[in-house]
Amino acid sequence: MENLFRVTDNEDLFAHHRCVWVNGPVIVGAGPSGLAVGACLKKQGVPFVVLEKAECIASLWQRRTYDRLKLHLPKQFCQLPNLPFPAEFPEYPTKKQFIQYLESYANHFEINPQFNECVQSAKYDETCGLWRVKTVSTSGSTRSEVEYICRWLVVATGENAECVVPDINGLSSFSGKVMHVCEYKSGETFQGKKVLVVGCGNSGMEVSLDLCNHNAMPSMVVRSSVHVLPREIYGKSTFELGVLLMKWLPLWLVDKLLLIFAWLILGNVEKYGLKRPSMGPLELKNCKGKTPVLDIGALQKIKSGEIKVVPGIKRFSAASVELVNGEKLDIDSVIMATGYRSNVPYWLQESEFFSKNGFPKAPSPDAWKGKAGLYAVGFTRRGLSGASSDAVKIAQDIGKVWKEETRQKKKTSACHRRCISQF
Repeated sequence: MENLFRVTDNEDLFAHHRCVWVNGPVIVGAGPSGLAVGACLKKQGVPFVVLEKAECIASLWQRRTYDRLKLHLPKQFCQLPNLPFPAEFPEYPTKKQFIQYLESYANHFEINPQFNECVQSAKYDETCGLWRVKTVSTSGSTRSEVEYICRWLVVATGENAECVVPDINGLSSFSGKVMHVCEYKSGETFQGKKVLVVGCGNSGMEVSLDLCNHNAMPSMVVRSSVHVLPREIYGKSTFELGVLLMKWLPLWLVDKLLLIFAWLILGNVEKYGLKRPSMGPLELKNCKGKTPVLDIGALQKIKSGEIKVVPGIKRFSAASVELVNGEKLDIDSVIMATGYRSNVPYWLQESEFFSKNGFPKAPSPDAWKGKAGLYAVGFTRRGLSGASSDAVKIAQDIGKVWKEETRQKKKTSACHRRCISQF
């Protein structure tokens, strides 16, 4: 790659342990966020390197999502900077179509990540004023260690890097199949089975619906309150309507209107065990990052009794589960739709910008830039549109410095060369 310079004196001696100078930023993560930053940097003329621990772009979408998944929001709110979705794509693209879009996006902007590079640590070296990013290659049987040296570090691993599996009393004694929703593909293999779905977010709702459509018998655990909204309100996207109303009305009033529309279209969902939070859906999203459920058919299955809503879990036994209300259910399988978390605390050695939960400490819209050339993209809890907005700002910020310095270097006649020693 033209923007990499590897320093080595003996190719054989240091074949599996080398140091790389990156003439530009290092982007950790080749999901939609990382690709968006790469594309925006290309437009600014800034070279970069993308590090990805998997063997493909957007590994979460390609390897850890169920088959029936579609984008929950209209495509115009999910496209990445400088390249819209193909006109022939439907308003809510499928998983396959979105992956196709991301692959064409990477090809269009000539983004070629370093695959199978798992970042072990990233630390700012105050002595030289540079970031040191250490990786281990996960490809093949040979262990290859690399240290990337760069001036800018862009964290693009996202909010959903690692799956969350809660420690529930007796789960280890359960004899049936237990999986996280990231392993779930289709309800086809669960036909005729009694399945407990733990979690009532968008994933829990959709998996329960998919199980119903494949003649399984799902029970969905609803421990806390949840906002369920129609995906569309009288033919218009609920999200789009909310964005439009927010231009003219205060947030609390928009929340009131959305809940009125939801009641008119969906009815009173609380009588089916889906208690609404006291905080409105948009306010809850802004304050706590909790996304409302956009219903695509699961609610009708709940009303008909095909999806059984149950309260929290007390304990598991070999072939059943006891609920907090004392009820016992015989079950064959358990699917944990219990969410994801950031993995940033495991590898980024920094505590000023990122908090212990792996999210920037600063609230949106100021959560994209830290100190010493550190940036974050895709952590604003505003989905793909938030990641795209961050990507544009990051590239402009780096690009401004890059252009100023490259112009200055052209005017300077003396030659300065930085040397990085092999370790």
